[in-house]
Amino acid sequence: MSVNKVILIGNVGKDPDIRYLDNNVCVANFPLATTDRAYTTRAGIQIPEKTEWHNIVLWRGLAEIAEKYVRKGSQLYIEGKIRTRSWVDQNNITRYTTEIYADNMELLGRKGDQIGAASIPQIENQIQPTLNSPAQNNGFDSENNNIDDLPF
Repeated sequence: MSVNKVILIGNVGKDPDIRYLDNNVCVANFPLATTDRAYTTRAGIQIPEKTEWHNIVLWRGLAEIAEKYVRKGSQLYIEGKIRTRSWVDQNNITRYTTEIYADNMELLGRKGDQIGAASIPQIENQIQPTLNSPAQNNGFDSENNNIDDLPF
């Protein structure tokens, strides 16, 4: 058994690059920054903050939502898988890139922070069916507000 799952909370580095493929499938790409805070060890050593940049790829419905609502500086929750791909450039050098293919995205922050904030309930309605699917409800029965019996 193996698991390929990534969970990120970070800030969008630039407006998403949106493309529509020939079959009208939407794809969005953008960088997401995650930052580890600075701290001081017990020995008095100061560790500076460290920022990592992640290449995010969204497909279809998530890409369309990103097109409408995600902007540079937006704070996002991203869930997805790590994928590495390679290609040969003009100089015949093999290049590699690592990307996060998102399965789930949530806009974070205050409503006033998002462009088009008045339309955010529409996003929740579009995403709602995937959040309440039996495979992703984590044992919570939304109709009866009960938590399933857990073995621990």
